[in-house]
Amino acid sequence: MALDLNDLAAFVAVARAGGFRDAARIGGVSPSSLSVAVGRLEARLGLRLLNRTTRSVTPTEAGRRLIERLAPALGEMEAALDVLNAFRDRPSGTLRLNVPSSAARVVLPPIAAGFLKAYPDIRLEVVVEDSFVDVFAAGCDAGIRYDERLEQDMIAVPIGPRIQRFATAAAPDYLAARGRPEHPRDLLSHACLRGQFAGGAMPTWDFERDGETIRVDPPGPLLVRPGAAIELAVELAVAGIGIIHLFEGMLRPHLDSGALEPILESWWESFPGPFLYYPGRRHVPAPLRAFVDFIKDRGATA
Repeated sequence: MALDLNDLAAFVAVARAGGFRDAARIGGVSPSSLSVAVGRLEARLGLRLLNRTTRSVTPTEAGRRLIERLAPALGEMEAALDVLNAFRDRPSGTLRLNVPSSAARVVLPPIAAGFLKAYPDIRLEVVVEDSFVDVFAAGCDAGIRYDERLEQDMIAVPIGPRIQRFATAAAPDYLAARGRPEHPRDLLSHACLRGQFAGGAMPTWDFERDGETIRVDPPGPLLVRPGAAIELAVELAVAGIGIIHLFEGMLRPHLDSGALEPILESWWESFPGPFLYYPGRRHVPAPLRAFVDFIKDRGATA
């Protein structure tokens, strides 16, 4: 039975991503084209490979068995094609990165700009995902995460600033009206703009000084989840609605301009910077090799 390899690849991509939209976003194609390809494959095989609901897409038993046999073969094909990069003057292809929103805003911009200028034949695809997912099952080549979120069998390369801080700040108008907190516990009587993890948990605000760590769970008029809503929290802080506690890199432009003033700066918590990670047991495609070499050449603080 002759089958179209593109249809097989589309099926694996959808199954890995858990949906047509996510697979289309990762692959740079339309959801409808993937749907047509999977439908055509199912018709040729005479079997349903995916269970489709309004909320999820999951492989059937037949689909799972097919993925188990197809995934290694498709991986070998991609690796074989990637070998051709050795015959090019410059590596080409697509590099897919899965990163948290903080890395997309703070770490990647200066690195990505230089990388794409140095390697114009490489296409960089960035999937922003704050929850912890299997980035490789989702079709990405590598991810960026912090040390506590890395698996032991991964190769980890330092990327971005090696020391980062959480900054606490408020607009001058807010501080003039409500007063300036002098101790982290003072935040309990202030309006604070809070964030929430994708899973629903609300992180405390942590502070440290001279070996002392203090965690507070302050009240506030706003609660946002990661993503574009972070910009909303920052804009409301600038507007004088409340106090914000966020990655220093995200607040730095507003701190430098004076739109926000630092508060409790001697208590700002520092932590190690993130890592680019990928599995050492797999073939490393040329675009990823180029990216790893690029960040190593620039140094960990790039």
